[in-house]
This record gives sequence, C-alpha cells and structure tokens, in this order.
Amino acid sequence: MKLTKLLALLLALAMAAAACGDSSDSSDDTTAPTTEADTTDDTSDATDDDADTTTTTAAEAPEGTTAGEGGQLTMLQWQAPSQANAYLSTGTKDLLAGSLVLEPLAEVAPDGSLVPALATEIPSAGNGGISDDLTTVTWKIQEGIVWADGSPLTSADVVFTWQYCTDELTGCSSSGFVGVVDVAADDELTVTITFDGPKPYPFEVFVGYTSPIIQQAQFADCVGEAAAGCSAQNLAPIGTGPYTITDFRPEDVVTYELNPNYRKAAEGKPYFGTVVIQGGGEAEAAARSVLEIGEADYAWNLQVAPEILQPMEAAGNGRVVTSFTANVEHINLNQTSLSSDPPSDYNEGTNPSEFFFENPQLHRALSLAINRDELVEVGYGPTGSPTCNMWPVGSQASTNNDWCLTQDIAEANRILDEDLGYMDTDGDGVRELPDGTPLEWDYVTSTNAVRQSNQALVETYWAEIGVKANMKNEDAGIFFDGTSPTSIWSFPWDVEMFTNGSGTSDATSYLKGWITEQIPESSNNYSGDNMPRQANAEFDAIIAELSTTPLDDPGLDALVIAANDILVNGAVIPLIHRGNVSGISLDIEGYGDPNGWDSEYWNVEDWFRAE
Repeated sequence: MKLTKLLALLLALAMAAAACGDSSDSSDDTTAPTTEADTTDDTSDATDDDADTTTTTAAEAPEGTTAGEGGQLTMLQWQAPSQANAYLSTGTKDLLAGSLVLEPLAEVAPDGSLVPALATEIPSAGNGGISDDLTTVTWKIQEGIVWADGSPLTSADVVFTWQYCTDELTGCSSSGFVGVVDVAADDELTVTITFDGPKPYPFEVFVGYTSPIIQQAQFADCVGEAAAGCSAQNLAPIGTGPYTITDFRPEDVVTYELNPNYRKAAEGKPYFGTVVIQGGGEAEAAARSVLEIGEADYAWNLQVAPEILQPMEAAGNGRVVTSFTANVEHINLNQTSLSSDPPSDYNEGTNPSEFFFENPQLHRALSLAINRDELVEVGYGPTGSPTCNMWPVGSQASTNNDWCLTQDIAEANRILDEDLGYMDTDGDGVRELPDGTPLEWDYVTSTNAVRQSNQALVETYWAEIGVKANMKNEDAGIFFDGTSPTSIWSFPWDVEMFTNGSGTSDATSYLKGWITEQIPESSNNYSGDNMPRQANAEFDAIIAELSTTPLDDPGLDALVIAANDILVNGAVIPLIHRGNVSGISLDIEGYGDPNGWDSEYWNVEDWFRAE
C-alpha cells in the first residue's frame, strides 16, 4: 500500500477512535524489570567514587525565594494515575504520581549517574560502601530527615520496606529485590543490604522512583494479604518528598500541597505551593494545552504524530522535550496456552504443545513481515528509530538481529511455505497449522491514536503473509493496571504491544526481568516482569552469569548481547526505540535535561516559574 493512501487510512482510523470516546488511555507504559536512544552509550559505572555526580545543569530560582510562593503547577497525565504506591504498580502513570511524595535513597540523573536523595553519598568500593566480595552494600541516611507527619526517617523504615515488598502475598511489583537475602539496620541511620552472591551493580534496591522508602508506621498493617485493602495508604502515602497528597481521585485528578517538613524548605524549595496532576483526556489535547494554548505547565507522554506536534510547538508557549534510554515499543507473543479459561499459568518449564509461538521460524517470519521504518514515520518521527533489540544501548546493542530492519515479505512467505508448511488450504487468506488451526489471534494494545495506527500497519503486514490479527485495544488505565484481569501482566490474549523501559542504565538489571522466576502467574498475584512468560534455561543461565560479572569485565557486552538475542528471537518482537516525549511550558525553569532513567519529575523541587 502506498504511504499516502496508508496515511489517509490511518487518519480515518484515528478520527474514528477519537469519536468512539475511550481516551483516558495511553501510553508509555511500564518501567520494567517501567521506565531512550542516542544518549545512553556511556552507561555509567556507578561503583566509582564520583558516581554521585551528574552533568545536568539547570537554572536556579532567584535568591530569597520562599518555599511554596509560586502558586500552582499543573501537569497533565492523560493516562491517569490509579494510586501512588510504587510497589503495587509498575505502570509509569502511578509511579510518577507517587514520585512527588515518596523518595528512594538515591535517584538516577538524566545521564544515568546516581545522585544521593535520602542517602548522604553513593556507596562505592572507595568509600567502604561496597564490600570487596561484592555481596553487600551499605547506605548511610542523612541526619534530620523527617516524614511529612514530622516523625523521623530511620533505617527501620528501610528495613520495613524490604519486608513489605518481599512478602509474596503483598503482591509487590518490583523485581529489584530479587537476590536480596537481608536488609539490616546497623544503627538508626545505617543500612546494609546483603545479596545471595556477588552483585556488581547493587543499585536496583532503593534507587530510583520504582524503589522508594515507605513509612513503617503507616504501612505496618498493610503487609501481605492486607496490602490490597489499604486504599487510604496507597492513595496518600506519607513521604519525605517535596509534596503531600491532599486529594486522590483514581483515574481523574491528584492534588498536592507543600510538605511542611520538607528538608529543603530553607532553600526556598519547592517553589510551587500546590501541584495538580490532571488525568484523562488524550495525548493530543494534552499537548495542545501546554504547547499551543499555554493553559498547563507540563504534559507527559506525548505519543502524538510528529506532524501534529510540530505546529503546536511553533505556537511559542511550550517546547517538546525528549529523553532516550532503553524504552522499546514491542510485541509480546504469549508463551502459555489460551485454551483454558482463564488462561493457564506457565507449568514446569514446558510450554503447551498447541501453542502457536514456540517455533522460532514463525517468530522470524512475523518479524520479517514488519516495516519498522514505516511504523516510525507514521507514529514517531525523530522521537523514535527502528530497532531489533530490547537493549538498544551503546556497545551492548546487538547487531546480530539487523535482518529485521529490512521488511522482506517474500522471505517471510518462503519460511511459512517451505520451512514450516503452514499453508492456506481453504483459500480464505489465512494459513493453518498442520492440524488445521488457523494462524489467527487477538492482538491487543492500549487505546491511543499512534498505537492504533501502528497496530493497523502490523495487521496489514501480517495479512500479506497469511496471518490474521484481530485488532483490539484496552483503556490504558486498565491495560497498565497490575490488579486488572485484562492487564499486560495477566495477558489473557495471544499478542500484546506496549513499551518497556528501564529504570537503570545497567543492562543486567533490566534483562533479568525475563527470567523464568519472573513469570507473572496466580501464585505471585501476576506481579512478575516476564509478561510474555518466556521460560528459557539458556537465557536464565546467561543472566545468572551476568549477575556475577564485574562492570569492567571485557566479556560483559557479549553476555548482554547473547541474552538480548535469545529474547528477541523467541518471545518478543522489538519494533521501535522510543524517546520519552513530553511538553513543558517555556516559562518553567530549573527543569534541566529530560530524564528517561527516573521519574520525569525527579527534580520537581527545583522547578520555578520565570518572571
């Protein structure tokens, strides 16, 4: 199909989707194992003594500024938050809402380096914070930090957070605690984390907005089965951050006010006295509100076609900001059987024999049929690039899968005809397996004009090779809600499409989300990160080796590439290396560089409105 005709078709599809209404959706999705391209080939070795430095520079508020004097900061998340407890959802929408309140021991700066938050410094071998055998890391908490209710933050809160999240019945969504065998309070302000073996990169636990500290006093009665019932705590956690939540209306609006006990208040921070996160609507309207009309200050996740964004930005009220890390729009191929109702769990390392996607040749044919350049052109423009990898970062980006960059319908059809013998015996345009089962499945993504455009393209590509995809979409508030029976974690269909992102510049920390023990299933409340349910012993072994490989080991890159290659030639089809695209008002200063590794609001206390 010619691109001009295709664009007309996609425009009609987008208009129809908008007319249908369900627009409180989507996005960006998860910061996995939730949370993008040319700025990450300098992956940080955070064990250096100077790992707590960052190259980010930003304007500072004028001297004499009083905390809270700046009025209201209005931020638009058209994928509306459902709750603010980072540990019960890996959906970026919820993590962002919680990041204004809850803080980790350290944050990840835009360049991938680590910056102390609640800690005094980043542990390293040089300062004695990391043991010689790499099995322990010791953190020291700053003196005098108090929770928003005025009670002191202590090491007991850190220990409790680990206990809360490692109770299987709590349903904690973070994979960062995998391999942690103990978190112990050495004294009131010192905590030592012990791993089950050498941990070359010990900065997944309590680092970044996916792994904050929660208050023991508030959550003491919310451990295990009680966690899901603690709605008051999950909607308004007590934190140490710049703001407190005053009103949380799930899937709608979150209102914040200044934390009266925030430690940086004497420095005039935060400048804004109140914050409103307005949820709902759709990405294009959010972009217009900030860039063109100037009635809001920040719009997150502008998954809007570039030809629509550019004229908005030209209006002169705001600018588009893009950060690149390891975010990849991709397709998951369900590795479990859908023949049972509800879908069966993964079972003892063997996928059901009736499963479509166990054949790597079928995977290759499906991938070869896709024109990734066209997907980028239609949906992302300069904010995306075609990719064949789930870890597309620097020297660790594999070149072994570059065959996928060139669409080859003829070769895809040859594989299906000659290698697999999947023929269209009844002439209906859809191939069948040898047992007569048609190559037809449900293909689900979140409701979003760009996603529906890309989904429509994939449908046409696969139709050219005799595969039928039944396009469906789910409201993003549900699709990315870990408690929903129709979420990306429960995965009750054949194929799903969304973006995975990494909250760390360490490839091992990210890729281990696809090990067998991370498969979401009923026994862990569908909280694992391995959404396609890949069960691959070779992959698991490589991740185990990576977990003991020092960051300066010359063989590290090869191991990362090997793990990536298994993943993208089995359970996952990578499509687009995505930038995080947002919009910010021109009169907001102090923002600095856009941050794709951590919360986009990671330094909101530094933001101020220019005179």
